[in-house]
Amino acid sequence: FMKIAYLGHSCFKITSEGYEIILDPYQDKSVPGYLPLHEQADQVLCSHEHRDHGAADQVELRSGVISPFVVETIQTWHDEQGGALRGENTIHILDDGHTRIAHLGDLGCQLLPEQKERLRKLDALLLPVGGFYTIDAEQAKALAEELEARVVIPMHYRGSSFGYDVIGSVDAYTDLCTDVVRYSGNELELTAETVKQTAVLTARNRA
Repeated sequence: FMKIAYLGHSCFKITSEGYEIILDPYQDKSVPGYLPLHEQADQVLCSHEHRDHGAADQVELRSGVISPFVVETIQTWHDEQGGALRGENTIHILDDGHTRIAHLGDLGCQLLPEQKERLRKLDALLLPVGGFYTIDAEQAKALAEELEARVVIPMHYRGSSFGYDVIGSVDAYTDLCTDVVRYSGNELELTAETVKQTAVLTARNRA
């Protein structure tokens, strides 16, 4: 199985066969309401270099475990103006030979048809839903429906005590869904038996 752990904002730790990848680590104090990251991993992948996504130096790298992952990337934009406002954004697709997931980073534009083709039928889609800096709840829902991932995990949203004031709450997205499962913890084990769902994970490192 593949384990997905939500570390807050858009940061996740993905584990398969003992190998750990951290996606989009945030810098200390860059996102209101989140505690500093203190993580170890075998690899770090960042969608872009902004402080709340590109803090690779917050993760202590180790070596020795062979990666089971094939990593693909798709180059997109952080805004609807071809990167003029916020630059580029990289989507990461991780495939361990059994399970295939994608982290959309700070996707702020519409995807091209050929990009969508590469993202269809995923086992899990890590999807920004907050708007302002990224696609918003309605855009995210339309994209999720088109891509038909088995599990959709919303990210990059605010709560009452965390996240940027200008972005939307997770409820703005989940109110559009009929298959929401809310987890009291921050981990999801993705197996062949995992049912189709919108999985709201609770990050453990909120202040």
